[in-house]
Amino acid sequence: MAEKVVAETEELPKAIVRRVVKEKLSQLSNAGDISVFREALQAFSESARIFIHYLSATANDICKESKRQTINADDVFKALEEIEFPEFVGPLKASLEEFRQKNAGKRSAYKAKEANKKKEKVTPVENGGEDKQDNGDEMNEDEDNTPAND
Repeated sequence: MAEKVVAETEELPKAIVRRVVKEKLSQLSNAGDISVFREALQAFSESARIFIHYLSATANDICKESKRQTINADDVFKALEEIEFPEFVGPLKASLEEFRQKNAGKRSAYKAKEANKKKEKVTPVENGGEDKQDNGDEMNEDEDNTPAND
């Protein structure tokens, strides 16, 4: 039996790797549905994992050189150039910008939703909020506390 080299927690999700590989292969060839051997998917997954580790280690070194502890997008862009993958920088920047715009829309929608929740909490609720209607439990000014004599 073959020995597993990588711990399962370090493996990339197989379904995602399969989907990405199939999408890319179908874009490159008009062959339609392409099947890929399990060993080939494992090779793609392992290659991607090694690339991610190499890129993140290089970005981490760039970050440390700047005397920071948090890797940012510019560190990743510089790392891509340093490990000789400058052709990835342009598409990655475009993808990052699209991601930021999408999240900005989500963030503003979330803030609007939160603002509406706060308004609802402040606005009196009918028959239970600050402006209670007379439901017969409270006494009118005309009434006194003396029992009625029949």
